[in-house]
Amino acid sequence: MSRIAKNPIPVPKGVEVKISPAEISVKGPLGTIARPMDPNVGIEKDGETLKCKALGNSNHANAMSGTMRALVANMVTGVTKGFEKKLALVGVGYRAQAQGDKLNLSLGFSHPVVQSMPKGIKVATPTQTEIVVSGIDKQLVGRIAADAHDLVPARADLEAADGLAQVAGAIGDAILEGQAGHRGAR
Repeated sequence: MSRIAKNPIPVPKGVEVKISPAEISVKGPLGTIARPMDPNVGIEKDGETLKCKALGNSNHANAMSGTMRALVANMVTGVTKGFEKKLALVGVGYRAQAQGDKLNLSLGFSHPVVQSMPKGIKVATPTQTEIVVSGIDKQLVGRIAADAHDLVPARADLEAADGLAQVAGAIGDAILEGQAGHRGAR
């Protein structure tokens, strides 16, 4: 069995978990999220915890038991606390504005770029250069933040990168710097 799958998933009070052979559904204060079950993984509820087990002796079943454990743990965290990604626009004239379920970006093009948010994702712009993407699905929040990041054109001629940077979650206000790469010390 995977070392990750051996760890039980604590289920907080107010969270309801429904397990069927086809899918697992988690309902909490922030909403409901469901995911299809892998046929090689079994999930059982043991009191206030969930346990994942590989249903076979194959390497695939072993790997998927750890993957399903991580996915279900993220589902439980999502319906209780939620997930958010903070992005910062860096560049002259770059602006962002949230309007309902749409994110309007001015990125130096001749036209504004509009990005629609899927159901369950909220976007906010505390300032014109900050974007906060939040929701209960960790994968969807990350994908929407990455899609917004990909809208900003990359400019190889600039040493200090303009564009959309992810703000470090632990620090809060710092902008992530790019790695030096293979340039070495000069």
